[in-house]
Amino acid sequence: MRVLAIDTALAACSAAVLDTAGGRIVGSESLPMARGHAEALIPLLARLMKRSGITFQKLDRIVVTTGPGSFTGLRVGISAARGLGVATNIPVVGVTTLAAYAAPYLAEKSDVPVVAAIDARHGHVYLEVFGAGGRTLIAPRIAALSEAVRVASETSARIVGSAARTVAEALAKSASAPPIVDARGAPDIAWVAQVGAVVPDGQAPPKPQYLRAPDAQPQHAASLPRR
Repeated sequence: MRVLAIDTALAACSAAVLDTAGGRIVGSESLPMARGHAEALIPLLARLMKRSGITFQKLDRIVVTTGPGSFTGLRVGISAARGLGVATNIPVVGVTTLAAYAAPYLAEKSDVPVVAAIDARHGHVYLEVFGAGGRTLIAPRIAALSEAVRVASETSARIVGSAARTVAEALAKSASAPPIVDARGAPDIAWVAQVGAVVPDGQAPPKPQYLRAPDAQPQHAASLPRR
C-alpha cells in the first residue's frame, strides 16, 4: 500500500509517502510554522510527489490529521486530503494528533501509559491517555492543566505533545522521578502515515476533532438591524 500522509494541525506543515510493502518512507518534508499552512501545503505536496516518483493516481490511501489543533490548520489539511481523494477516487482516513504523538511510544509495547497533551491555551490542554496496546484509558477531552498533571503523576506515564514540557515542569515540583517527555511542536509525519495505514476502511473518517468551540464567536449584539 502506498499512503500519503498530511499534517497541518499544529506547528508544522508536513507530508510523507509511505510504502507499506517495502516498510519504508519513500519521501517526506516538514516545514515548522505556526501559520501559513494554506500557502505552503500544495507546493510542498508537489515537491514531495516529484521526489518520490509517485503520481497521486498511484496512491492507495490518503491520511490526514484531524485534530485537536489549530482550527484554520485543520481545515487546510482536511480540505486538501478530501479534495485529492475525490479527484483520484482514493479513500481518505483521519488520524488524531493525540494518537499520532503517542504512536511511537505505544509501538514499543511497554506497559507504561502515555499521556498525550496538546496546548489548548488559557491553562488548558487537549488530553488523551493511552495504555498498553494503544487502549484508551482517558478519552480525548479538553482539560485543565492541573488535571493533566494529576493524571501523569498517578500513572507514572510518559508525556508527549506540544504541552508535554508544561505538564512535566508542573509535575516535577511534586514528583521524584522526571517523566519521559517528547515535546515537539507537531507529531512525526512518518507516524501519521504508519497509523493511518492500519486504520480499517470506513472507521476513521477525515472529520475535524475540535474538542471545543472556537475562541472567536459571532458578535450578535453588534449586528446591523435588517431593513
